[in-house]
Amino acid sequence: MPSHWTEHDISINGVQLHYYRTGDGTAPPLVLQHGFSDNGLCWTPTARDLEAEYDVIMPDARGHGLSARIRPGDTFDMTADLAGIIQSLGLRRPIVAGHSMGALIASQLAARFPDIPRALILEDPPYWQVPAADETHATAKRKPFATWFREMAALPLEQAIARTRAEHPTWPDDVLQTWCAAKKQLDLTIFDTGLGQPLDWQDVVAAIACPTLLIIADPDKGGLVTPEAAALAAKMNHNISVVHIPDTGHHIRFTNYTAYMDAVRAFLAQLAPQTPT
Repeated sequence: MPSHWTEHDISINGVQLHYYRTGDGTAPPLVLQHGFSDNGLCWTPTARDLEAEYDVIMPDARGHGLSARIRPGDTFDMTADLAGIIQSLGLRRPIVAGHSMGALIASQLAARFPDIPRALILEDPPYWQVPAADETHATAKRKPFATWFREMAALPLEQAIARTRAEHPTWPDDVLQTWCAAKKQLDLTIFDTGLGQPLDWQDVVAAIACPTLLIIADPDKGGLVTPEAAALAAKMNHNISVVHIPDTGHHIRFTNYTAYMDAVRAFLAQLAPQTPT
């Protein structure tokens, strides 16, 4: 972490949540919400590139990074957690970006707390239909998923980095370092509690009332949002614009950071100027 950045704990909804911050509130706020098993520092390259223009806040979600652990039987609401952080820090109309789980959290934030976000940037959110009655199938799919994360958590960091480098040979070394370190911070209890009830992403998308950039990848390389789902989202809600970055998978910005940032900067340039918090 750059030496001029700060990190803090804040009590939200009865638990301590950790966050990193690049500024002091004198620039417009930009909140970056990481994906499942990542942490706030997985946004380091993006935050470095945007900190001259924005006060960048990077929370660790509950059960991730240095935030509160999850007790067996806990129920929790990561969207309410993010809203609480934004409100407690007094951030006025922040731009909120998210990847994967973080993009879904950002989407729900806009739907449930429409007065909070000024705009959204969504990197490959899990926009798929999950039948509420299909819990047996969902549980079966989670088992190999959980096994992989348990294996990564048990590996020494250098071995975890080597394994990931073999799977993603184009990822930069600093990305590999932070991404693998985050895997060792994941609270594995989350696999016993889950991330909440299945939801219809279309209901969430329909409720978004702010400018939104949806960045999608290639499904055959691991992207979650299909072209059909992206087209439907844009058709349902005129606030949503879609950018497809070809030859990338789920971790779009790790694979083609230049194209990702070009899309982000073009979107930010279209937003009306904002005064600081």
